[in-house]
Amino acid sequence: MIRRLALLSVPLLLLVSGCTAGTGQPASPSRPEAATGRPSPFADCAALTTAPDGSAAAGPSAGAGGDTLLPELSLTCFTGGAPVALREVRGPAVINVWASWCPPCRKELPAFQRLHQRADGQLRVFGVNAQDSRAAAQAIGEDFGIRFPVLVDQGQAVQRALRRNAIPLTVFLDGDGRIRHVDTSGALDDARLAELVEQHLGIAVPA
Repeated sequence: MIRRLALLSVPLLLLVSGCTAGTGQPASPSRPEAATGRPSPFADCAALTTAPDGSAAAGPSAGAGGDTLLPELSLTCFTGGAPVALREVRGPAVINVWASWCPPCRKELPAFQRLHQRADGQLRVFGVNAQDSRAAAQAIGEDFGIRFPVLVDQGQAVQRALRRNAIPLTVFLDGDGRIRHVDTSGALDDARLAELVEQHLGIAVPA
């Protein structure tokens, strides 16, 4: 535990509503072959391209929503396997962009795990780990019990495409693959997260 906590030091400038990576932040490759030797704590990403079981959602049709679709990027899955094309992700979904070195990210991650459990079948929850080391991200997943799928974005491509600098940021994706809201207000708790899901996706999350 002490060794893991040592990985979670905060050498970066923090903003009031989130964290930004300075130019000196090391971008350690997050490759499955660079793993610590322990299995990934996060779920496999293969199911992200199929609609949640209990939803009537269809995938995004060609051209639907214009620039409100997810960016045309493919990201690797923390657990390995084939890269995931974001445009092929099936909603409704809540996407949390986070890093181990960001205190607000660490604060809100357990709420996303609880949403993942409570809303199973209604919507999917997954993460995008941004500009982080594999060892530190893995330690977060193990220590905080985070089990939803996590994609890896070493170059902050998602943030650049969404024109957002600070994290955490949370994307609310509807059943047609359109971005309904991007939240950068800081760490979200259970109540605020449920409120945003109902407001932007029309889904009442069970208590």
